[in-house]
Amino acid sequence: MLIPSIDLLGGRIVQLVRGEKLRLAFDDFNYWIEKFSRYPLVQLIDLDAAMRQGDNSALVAQICKRLPCQVGGGFRSTERAQQVLDQGAQRVIIGSALFSAEQDSPTVNTAFAAELAATVGAEKLVAGIDTKNGRIAVKGWKASVALTPDQAIPELDPFVSAFLYTHVDGEGMMQGFPLDIAARLRRLTQRQLIVAGGIRSQQEIDDLHALGADAVVGMAIYTDAIAV
Repeated sequence: MLIPSIDLLGGRIVQLVRGEKLRLAFDDFNYWIEKFSRYPLVQLIDLDAAMRQGDNSALVAQICKRLPCQVGGGFRSTERAQQVLDQGAQRVIIGSALFSAEQDSPTVNTAFAAELAATVGAEKLVAGIDTKNGRIAVKGWKASVALTPDQAIPELDPFVSAFLYTHVDGEGMMQGFPLDIAARLRRLTQRQLIVAGGIRSQQEIDDLHALGADAVVGMAIYTDAIAV
């Protein structure tokens, strides 16, 4: 399944390269909302909230009223997760808050995952597992913890309905997603597996589907490499 992505930064729809360099920006929300309206799921990420530099909460609420969205970016409390769900989001993506590296001892915050699952329901939760150079990236990909997806996914599996894996090293590069990683991740969980980062063609989406993974696509859509 193809899942179109909408990334928000400074009140605009944007596409970044590896989460750092601005490549594209759009102000015509209606155009893209109409384009994506036929898809059963759209991924909506508030990059400002993820980077802890403000938020686009009003836009998130407006878009969730018009599209079936799973929303990510800066969720650090059950209250915020519930608020966005109440605004119409289908699911919320929890990333950085699931990991801690206090006193150089990285851990998976299963207590928070359990609290979220008990409060909003595991079926409403997606665990965001983003990696740079093989390690889990946090705080808008500006930092990392010494944990791998292979360590984190089994611990979080009881508390979520899906895993979103973003290969930050290829994000926005349109150089392809590493299928061997998708195959390895698929063996770690029976939950829905969604992958993102560098996906560039319909054939690649088909190959991921054959492995049992859904594909989040951004840059390839916004540059017309993949038609929607």
